[in-house]
Amino acid sequence: MDKLQDKETQKPHKKITEVTLGTTVVGCLVTLAIGFYIGLNWEGIFSGFKPYLGFKNSTDSLDLKSVQTLYNSLKENYDGDIDKETLVEGAKKGMVEAVGDVYTEYMTAEEASDYQDALSGNIDEAGIGVSVAKREDYVRVIRTLPDNPARRAGILAGDIIYAIDDKEVWQEDVETVAQKLRGAEGSTLKLTVVRNNKKLDFELKREKINNVSADIEYKDNIAILSVYRFSKDTGTLVKNLAKEAVDKNVKGIIVDLRNNGGGYVNAAQTMLSLWLDGDKVLGQQSKVSGSSSLYATRGSAILKDIKTIVLINQTTASASEIVVGALKDYEKATVVGETSYGKGVVQSLLTLDDGSLLKVTSAHWYTPNGTGINKTGITPDVEVERTYEQINKGEDPQLEKAFSLLK
Repeated sequence: MDKLQDKETQKPHKKITEVTLGTTVVGCLVTLAIGFYIGLNWEGIFSGFKPYLGFKNSTDSLDLKSVQTLYNSLKENYDGDIDKETLVEGAKKGMVEAVGDVYTEYMTAEEASDYQDALSGNIDEAGIGVSVAKREDYVRVIRTLPDNPARRAGILAGDIIYAIDDKEVWQEDVETVAQKLRGAEGSTLKLTVVRNNKKLDFELKREKINNVSADIEYKDNIAILSVYRFSKDTGTLVKNLAKEAVDKNVKGIIVDLRNNGGGYVNAAQTMLSLWLDGDKVLGQQSKVSGSSSLYATRGSAILKDIKTIVLINQTTASASEIVVGALKDYEKATVVGETSYGKGVVQSLLTLDDGSLLKVTSAHWYTPNGTGINKTGITPDVEVERTYEQINKGEDPQLEKAFSLLK
């Protein structure tokens, strides 16, 4: 946006004018009348000037009279204390939920801070070492991390998280459950899970959890690049890990995006630039902003000639699906596993004046070939199932298949 330039102006000569008391009174009355008229008709007057001031006219507004009437009735008849701030926050949440979009969400300032921290991986609190996701309408344990409280206690992949500290959470969303599992290092919690239709209770002590967004390991001269989420630093981290793999002269790379629920689109863009040299990454369509496209950067495609396998499952979603969709469209990778989640929409994060946050669906995205994946997901080239029983036994037929394709 252009900056306004200060201009020097000549000071006008002062002009002395005599004003009588009568003139002053009349002038004040006229000014008061004009001000009163403008005050009553401000919206109508201002809307006429909006186009000239760079604003868009908005004739769509909410009639909140009925809400005020409801509040008055509640206040006059409720036998208890009413917290106005809590009511207002509840009304905001209710309005956003009424849109009917599971991805559009209002968060209070405190919830927004927790969400941003979780997305960026900047979590000071400790945890129990589980990955959770929504499956079959329940928040389930997807995997337990090695040498962490959950695995040591015997919690298994597939367990439904039913209650935390005797408070039922089985109907809550993933973010809420994940937040309640975290807390101060050394603090304890009682976790109730459902397994095979039976409730099981576990007493756990929270510990500091290694929370990197990506890591890499090697086997038989093949790199296994695991990306757990797309945080702000994930693109740079993955780029450095890829350089390490190239320096080791690996014959192939397995990109593990299983259970990766997404994150920042620009991190996915940076990752795709390791295979795609300036190519289209995705297309977007929006009622608000129209159509647009996103492209990989040039000069970073150090993996474009290395045979690549991508692992996906039912909880591979959002930014992860952007990576999978582009690599599949350009035939840069063979996709192995189970059909992905199917989140083909983009959210904008709008921070409001009081620190609260509106996460709103602002566009639908499509793979470079124009394929929409929302609610349908991406079908793998080679379908291989991995059951909860196999996960808990440490068996990984999807990874084994990936290795076989690289030999």
